[in-house]
Formats: sequence, structure tokens, C-alpha cells
Amino acid sequence: MSIRIQSQQCQARPSIYVSSSRRLAKSSFRTSYKKKPRGRRFESLRCQSPSTSTTVVGDASVQTENVSPGMNVIERKVVRLGLPSKGRMSADSLELLKSCQLAVRQVNPRQYVADIPGLANLEVWFQRPKDIVRKLLSGDLDLGIVGYDTVCEFGQGDEDLILVHEALNYGECHLSIAIPKYGIFENIASIEQLAAMPQWTVDRPLRIATGFTYLGPKFVKEKGLKHVQFSTADGALEAAPAMGIADAILDLVSSGTTLRENNLKEIKGGIVLESQAVFIASKKALLQGNNVLETTHEMLERLEARLRADGQFTVVANMRGRSAEEVAKSILEETEFSGLQGPTVSPVFCKGDGEVKHDYYAIVICVPKKRLYDCVRQLRKIGGSGVLVSPLTYIFDEEPPRWRMLLDQLNL
Repeated sequence: MSIRIQSQQCQARPSIYVSSSRRLAKSSFRTSYKKKPRGRRFESLRCQSPSTSTTVVGDASVQTENVSPGMNVIERKVVRLGLPSKGRMSADSLELLKSCQLAVRQVNPRQYVADIPGLANLEVWFQRPKDIVRKLLSGDLDLGIVGYDTVCEFGQGDEDLILVHEALNYGECHLSIAIPKYGIFENIASIEQLAAMPQWTVDRPLRIATGFTYLGPKFVKEKGLKHVQFSTADGALEAAPAMGIADAILDLVSSGTTLRENNLKEIKGGIVLESQAVFIASKKALLQGNNVLETTHEMLERLEARLRADGQFTVVANMRGRSAEEVAKSILEETEFSGLQGPTVSPVFCKGDGEVKHDYYAIVICVPKKRLYDCVRQLRKIGGSGVLVSPLTYIFDEEPPRWRMLLDQLNL
């Protein structure tokens, strides 16, 4: 088997206080904002040589510490959360956190550091997704939200990366091989057929354009493809086969519309992995960092409560009955709905003939959105009336299941 990669390994962008980048070529520079924005005011941002730190000054401001690059996670007193700096993943991450009452406060979109007022001793750093993974491994970040594909590509199976929550319910896509619909690929419908094509030799390998130079070679090796050459490219990969630059591409696919519009198709067995946004952490930071485990617990509990309630509705209805037990039995035996653990049944008091009495019982159950109308019909069938429906915001468990799983991974 011969697998070649024609590319140079890209390196992580230096941290803001490292002076080796072109933007920080001088030993220091200072940017001042004359207009003071409302709320938190970042009056100065100073980036200096490695011996000094980025300092953000202002009333009620966030201050980054006086540390050198590669500072030990044990020595830092603040928890650092990495979020994508651009694109749909960034917007959706901010929206999810906001819905969990963890809104990120960023005074100026040009600034790469922010905070979450609801969490003390936490800094939010906006970075490229791949840099979030790299900085988790280097100890410059403690927590992060990125796509699972990014974790796999740039984490490369490192045991220090832990999935705290593997399904944040946005950014869904999959990493897949796509080939042209025409020419020698017209009748190719599976990865096995692609591997068996006689055209691929040592001198003329199958050329695959991709940005996934770790997952790509790993996948084709597992699938038994021989004589493969990978070339790296960023953006507009779909044009590569038509331009003659590559025979196939390996890229993220959401709806598949872009592939179809460029006469490309996916093949059976060609999906490398399924991906969506995930909440990850550094194992070392969780075990040794100051307040990292506690912050992770609070974030996880809020995320779990919000995501579990997503698409769920509270249904309240009045039912006649001689007792709460009779009403509960009717619901459990004559409908398909019982709520989380069971229906909540309580008496409804009303005044009649000069006295307070209860002829009705109010029942409360939790129902998924797609079964909402079925629930209403079944409740009416057994005598339910005055049905009220409202969306759920949070469902808090006694303890988030993923928290127990995390503690098990940490042997705690």
C-alpha cells in the first residue's frame, strides 16, 4: 500500500502574547479605543513580549494574568473556555450558551477575549476550531466547543481530550468521500468498487483532495485502498475533480446540495464519521486546574437541562375523577403518555353551593413535540378538558447522567 500526502503540516497560531507572529513583530504595541462602549469597557489592549501579558483594563473588566506562554494549567487561577471565532458554529454556540443563561459578554467583535457574567473566574477565548483543540492539548485552554470532526482530526486520539457532552444538537454533518458522477466513476457506487478500480497504480494513484490529512489516510488504510495520494486544499474542494486537480474529495457534507450541483456523489461505505458540535475538556485541566471541574459541572448541568427540554412540551388538562389514583390509573392504562416518571395529579378546587369542593383533577405530563396532538386527542378521549400546552425550557435531573460518566473517566 502506498499513501502519500502532498502537504506541509500547519502549525498552531501563536498565542496573543507571543511576539513571533508578523502582527506582533515589534516588542509591543498598544491600541486605544477613544469611544467607550456601553457596559464593560476595554480601555486598552496591550500585547507585549513573552515576558509580559495581554492586559485588559477597565471598570469591572476581565484581566488576563501575567503569565508566559505554555504556563502550567495548575498555576492559572482562571478557567479558559475556547469558542469558534467565526461562522455558523460560532453563532450557534453563542445562542446555545445564551439559552442556558450563560450569555457571553463581548464588548467588541474585534476582541478575542470575553467573559460569561454567570460564571466567575472564567475567560472566553475566540479561536479557530482547530486552534481550540491544539490549545487544549498545550494547556492554554481548559474547555472548548467545536465540531467532533475537528476533535478527531487535530486531537488525533490524544487521551488528554475528553468528550464532556458529545451531542449539542447543532452543526450536524458527516465527513465523506465524494467522486464524480461521470467518466470512469459513473458506475462506481461503493468504497469497495472504488478500491478495486484497475486505474490506480504506484505511478498513477487515486488523488483525493482534502483538508483532513490525518483522518483521510487513516480511513483509506482501514478500507484497504491502495495507491492513494492526498493533496491538501482549503475551500471549494468540489471544483477539484472538474479542474483535474483530484479524482475525488474528502470533505464535510451537510445536505449534499453542493455536491449535487457540482456533479459529485457520495458512495456506500464512504462516510468517515458523523459530526456535530461537542463540549470537550482537557483531562489534565479537569484533574489539576483551579475550579475547572466545578465550572465544567455547572456548564454541563445547564447544557443537559436545556438540551433535554428541547422539543418537549408541558401538557396540563382537567379530568373528572373520584380520586387522584383513579385519574392516574386512567392516564397510565388508556393513553400512551405518562410524562417523565409518571403523571402529576392534583385536585382542582372550586366554589359551589356555598362550599369549596373538587370535582376535577389537574394532570401534568411532559410530551415530545411530534406527539403533541396525539396526546391531546387521547386525553380528550378519556374525559380531559381545558388542555393547556407550553414549551419546556429546562429539565433538571437529580444528577446529569453525563456528569457521572465524566467522573468515571477521571476515576473520581
